[in-house]
Parts: sequence; C-alpha cells; structure tokens
Amino acid sequence: MKASIQDFAKLLRIKGYSENTISAYLNGLKLVQSAGKFSDWSTCNDAFLQDLCFSLFTHKHMSYNYQKQVIGAVQLFYKLLYDRKVPLAVLSVTRKSFKLPVVLSKNEIANLLKVTDNLKHRALLSTVYALGLRIGELINLRIKDLDGDRNTITVYNAKGKKDRQLMFPSSLKKLLREYYKMYRPKEYLFNRYGGSQYSSSSALKILKRSAKKAKISKRVTLHTLRHSFATHLLEEGTDVRIIQKLLGHSSIKTTMIYTHVANHQLLEIKSPIDSLGL
Repeated sequence: MKASIQDFAKLLRIKGYSENTISAYLNGLKLVQSAGKFSDWSTCNDAFLQDLCFSLFTHKHMSYNYQKQVIGAVQLFYKLLYDRKVPLAVLSVTRKSFKLPVVLSKNEIANLLKVTDNLKHRALLSTVYALGLRIGELINLRIKDLDGDRNTITVYNAKGKKDRQLMFPSSLKKLLREYYKMYRPKEYLFNRYGGSQYSSSSALKILKRSAKKAKISKRVTLHTLRHSFATHLLEEGTDVRIIQKLLGHSSIKTTMIYTHVANHQLLEIKSPIDSLGL
C-alpha cells in the first residue's frame, strides 16, 4: 500500500483531531519528505528515517517543541497507515530549555486595545486577553457559547477534547454587545465578511499592527495575551489552581511557569544597593 500525507490527514479528521494539530503534523511530514526527496513512504526503513531526522534537527537548529512535533508526526503516520512502530525516540531531546513566556504589562495591554480603532479587531483582541484563550479556541467560539444571563462562556472541544467554562467579564460583555450590533455575526463570534471562520493568521496580523501602533517592542503573538492573562491573575492573588482550570491545563506544572514571571512578590524585595545611600 502506498499511503500519502493526504490519506493521513483524512484519517486524523475521522479520528477527531483539531485542524491546528493536523496542520502541524502535515507540515512536519512535508518537511521530512522534502529533505529526504522520496515519494513512497513505504520504502523508508528505520535507519534512513533516523538519519534523515537527525540531519534535519542538527542543520536546521530546530527547537525542542518542533523536534518533538516532527517525531510525533512521523511515528503516528506509520502507526496509523502502516501499523509500524518507527523507533525515533532516541532522537528526542532529553532536556527541554527553560524559557520564560513574554508577558505584557497591564499598561501595555490597555495601550494595545486603545490604539485598535476597528471595533471588530478590538473585540477580538479583548476576548483573547479577557478569557485567556488559545487562538484555536477563539476561532471556534460560537455565539451560542456565550451565556449573558449566567455570565459564563463555554469553550467546547478544546485541547485534549475538553470543555471548560469561563467567566463573562462585564466589560467584555459590553464591548461584545456593541460589536454584535454593528457586525451581526451569525454562527461564529468572529467571522470573515462572507461568514466563514476567521483564520489565525488574520488574527495575528491584527495583533501585530496594533502592537506596532502601540510602540510595543516585545515580540508578541496571540499566545502572549494568554500568558498576560494568567500572569495578571496571579499577580492579583488568584489561586494557581483556579488559573489552571481557566487555562484548561491538564497539569499544574504547566501553569506554574507563570510564578516565574509574576512580579508582585519581586517588587516587594529591595536590592541591597538601595541601602548604600548612594
């Protein structure tokens, strides 16, 4: 059987994988296939795949997460389509580098939203920050998921196939009502002019434009707003386990990274230089 990347994509959709995950796996497979210059995956033996991935990882200086993604894509491809186990675990990076997330201050967030003149764009960025959403969760948010009477917003089928319920902040509710009256979206909360689903690339362009206008020099992505949401909650004294639930993290360890960037305790510490009387 000569299986293709398209066959793999179809199978992942049948199994209920998210489009973001499918896209990430397909990109990894295409990278491997392009580097190996082969058309038939069944002709690749384990040694060839190991050497190919090793060469990719070393010459392209891939991050820990991207290496892990490529390995996972190749292994899942062969498992589902060829019922074959490919031993690539030996190539896995044993120690993940520790990088702190980029976080915007509250003033930076306020400036970012103020300079976003377009009502739809401001509503979109505000929703990501106010709820700490992943970009895929924002794109899939439907109007029926918002409950104004109970002041809750439900995120369905998020990462890990989990649903979770969030608060509906009064300031966000006011903004979204204003946005709804002007744009009248029908199914998804944010959609294109033709009614189709908004794309993550379009949302990122909106953020980049606003960040430039607000003169924010930090490297920002939509996930930066999620990081900022979690950090600001922690600085305001919200229990880390509540933040874990709001973010939809399976492990508290993932949420604990925000304790390294929250500055509420750091600001209480005085450097010894202040006591020198200089």
